[in-house]
Amino acid sequence: MSTSEPTYTISELASELNIKPSAIRYYEKKRLINPDRTPGNHRLYTKRDRARLKLVLRGKRFGATLDQIGEMIGMADSDMNEKSQIETSLRFIDLKIEDIVIQKNELKLFLADLLSLKRKLLRLRRVLAIKL
Repeated sequence: MSTSEPTYTISELASELNIKPSAIRYYEKKRLINPDRTPGNHRLYTKRDRARLKLVLRGKRFGATLDQIGEMIGMADSDMNEKSQIETSLRFIDLKIEDIVIQKNELKLFLADLLSLKRKLLRLRRVLAIKL
């Protein structure tokens, strides 16, 4: 780690990302992040660690498992000089893109259903208000 590179404490990152420090320690235990340590053994997180945590949280928000997120992080870190690794990574990414497109389409349909139900309920509320 470069001494001029900005670092973050666990409490700073937890506050910024709106998660508990214990969650950050858990992701470290799962080897999704690997912070540096001070001579006093305090964790120091870099911009890279921060970006990885954001990726973990985004992945979780969209239903990815920690193992899947770890695979994505591993791909980003791996030496992409080997053709087989590149092909494996591209297949994985294509599958994830396909999953996201399907989820997006399903969410659009669900949103349309909810909006339709809301319109019906608003009409019913107006009708009931008139009758009272």
